[in-house]
Amino acid sequence: MTFLVPLLFIGMYALVIFIFIKGDNSQKKIQVLDQSGVFGNKLSDKKNLDFITVKGTYEGAKKQMLGSKSDFLLYIPADYETSKNIEIISEKKPGLNILGDIEKQMESILLDQRLIKAGIDTAIINQAKPSLSINARQITEEGEKDASVGASFVVGFIAAFLIYLSLFIYGTQVMRGVIEEKTTRIIEVIVSSVKPFQLMLGKILGIGMVGLTQFLLWIILSAGLATVAGTLLINNDDTKAQVEQLGKDRMASAAPNQQGPDMLMDFSKAAGTVDFPYILGTFLFYFLGGYLIYSALFAAVGSAVDNETETQQFMLPITLPLIFTFIIGMNFIVNNPDSPLAFWLSMVPFTSPIAMMIRIPFGVPAWELALSMFLLIGGFIFTTWVAARIYRVGILMYGKKTSYKELAKWFMYKE
Repeated sequence: MTFLVPLLFIGMYALVIFIFIKGDNSQKKIQVLDQSGVFGNKLSDKKNLDFITVKGTYEGAKKQMLGSKSDFLLYIPADYETSKNIEIISEKKPGLNILGDIEKQMESILLDQRLIKAGIDTAIINQAKPSLSINARQITEEGEKDASVGASFVVGFIAAFLIYLSLFIYGTQVMRGVIEEKTTRIIEVIVSSVKPFQLMLGKILGIGMVGLTQFLLWIILSAGLATVAGTLLINNDDTKAQVEQLGKDRMASAAPNQQGPDMLMDFSKAAGTVDFPYILGTFLFYFLGGYLIYSALFAAVGSAVDNETETQQFMLPITLPLIFTFIIGMNFIVNNPDSPLAFWLSMVPFTSPIAMMIRIPFGVPAWELALSMFLLIGGFIFTTWVAARIYRVGILMYGKKTSYKELAKWFMYKE
């Protein structure tokens, strides 16, 4: 599995690129019944859209569409401007891309018609259409540098998602291990040789080191395979030509006289603005810190129950900060990385592993990062102490349904 995951990542990226380049090549036949006489002969065929102008009545056009096995019927009534009742009829629901392409063409045709009526030359307007691309620059003590916001968002999202996912996976492994040892009564033999706190901490650190080693192997293998795949992709003339042509096609409607960008070079330039060693180092720290905090809580939950079904009442309060932070992070922090809410979520040990990893690619002051790390370490020490007091009692309790009140009693028991 350790070696399979990087291959799966590379395979997924290759599949995404392939789908992005090839797209949906299936041809959609669209019969157009234009009773207004404005659009019928002006809708142009696209890569996957064929427009066929038909005459007759609305009911007759529907029967003809079904009989000819066309995919859609586009009905434009004569009073479309007042009735706002342009319809596309089909046996199956159309995709958003199809509706968007048709709407864009019709809006362009209608705009050109109104400009012509106003005596304005549409050719001049099309030539004068601007196409802007804003390059983000960041001023630092070392000087100015490129700052790709898109790359920062992608890196922050991936890092936060990996931590979010790994805390659940490895924390659950700790909990299940504790439950298994408790239900099989192996724990009674083990605690005769070591203290419960030492046993809990050993289990947490052992699974944590396995997870950390696995992450490092994934990162090294993924980076190596991605480098090789990227080199082959960039040096492949056919693939590069297809990407360039795709960029030209997508830019043509906005700026007909401009050439499409080299998307591979843009991606490489954006990736170059990200300090990957710095992000990797902070990622490993926050993964380990977050794991140690949550795995201690998962271990306490595992010690308090007799089977996995009973863990549900305790899981929500533990996982709620993670879920909340991930949702807020993807909808708020990415747009406001320096806001007070983003700052405080980065300081609280239960939310900082996700919130800080979203913020770091956008730039975080050194003092904020140091304070967040210090609080995370302190949070781990405090959480482990609390969890250990519950764990030392819970692992030897059998056949009793545990409540929060019972956990509080266990916490207060003296050594």
